[in-house]
Amino acid sequence: MKPAYAHLTDDWPNYRWDHESLADSLSRIHFRRGELIAGMANVGFEMRQEAILRVLMQDVTGSSEIEGEHLDERQVRSSLARKMGLPFAGLPVPEQRVEGVVEMMLDATQRFDQPLTQERLFGWHNSLFPTGYSGLYKVNVAGWRDDAQGPMVVVSGRLGKETIHFEAPAADRLPKEMARFLEWFEHDSRMDSVLKAGVAHLWFVTVHPFEDGNGRIARAVMDMALARADNTPQRFYSMTAQILADKHRYYRQLEAAQRGSMDITSWLAWFLNRIAAAITLAEDVIEIVRRKQSFWDQHRELHLTARQTKLINMLFDGFQGKLQTAKYSRIAKCSKDTALRDLADLVQKGILVQAGSGRGTHYLLAQ
Repeated sequence: MKPAYAHLTDDWPNYRWDHESLADSLSRIHFRRGELIAGMANVGFEMRQEAILRVLMQDVTGSSEIEGEHLDERQVRSSLARKMGLPFAGLPVPEQRVEGVVEMMLDATQRFDQPLTQERLFGWHNSLFPTGYSGLYKVNVAGWRDDAQGPMVVVSGRLGKETIHFEAPAADRLPKEMARFLEWFEHDSRMDSVLKAGVAHLWFVTVHPFEDGNGRIARAVMDMALARADNTPQRFYSMTAQILADKHRYYRQLEAAQRGSMDITSWLAWFLNRIAAAITLAEDVIEIVRRKQSFWDQHRELHLTARQTKLINMLFDGFQGKLQTAKYSRIAKCSKDTALRDLADLVQKGILVQAGSGRGTHYLLAQ
């Protein structure tokens, strides 16, 4: 009888795939990654740091969102800014749980060249669950799961009518399984570096070594592998954000790859597709950053209020809806008369153009 799960086959963990079917996608991704990193090198330091901060925010908030946990974006930005030496005035003091996720992600990406060890994974796990609880439930923190409450399974559906999607290896296998995974991750240099990130994510989440937090740590391992592939701690694209955008297919691909066969061509094809989408989004961000930098280079001599400067940056970063006087008044926390004077001044200086009329009057960047 065919084993239900890949980790029960005789081939485990010898993953295989059709190299030829992935070759074109992989080649294009390597080329575009190189162009992206080179393009970012030509952007000013402050703008580059802002772009990196955006990507890390996507990684931190997105990885938790995949698991159904929403983190306050302002707290995430505050925690990242403090640790990266960037301005954080006006931002809230982050909660302990936010700090933990940020610390794990920064350790994985900023110290990508340091060995991934059991102790390091335990440290990440402790960062995720600093109180020893996941919600209302006590978690075995900084240690492999023990299956005291039964096998580790991934289920969906109502109580009593659950569908089992996956059952992880038994707890008594974990020391050997994780020793083998860590040995491969650190010392197998034969595999393409981008494909290795995809294999590492799948392999880790299949072993499911912790009682909770496996998905988030698997994605941190993935980001660490991608940082090694790029050979830089500076993250310019967010794979996690693209997983979140395609979450349902992500889970379907994982389930299919974990069942029966060691052929993971479909999983890796999906993984490469998501990296390509992440790079496309990063390329758009670079274009915005370049336009923003060019604007401030051209207008560095203009006298603008702090309110006006904040508004212009918001317009470049993706302003939601139409910019009208009342909305600017709320954003700048000023009177409508002051808002009207600020906007008229920006029009007179050629920075904004007025569109519409009457109640439909709104303003756009002249560029």
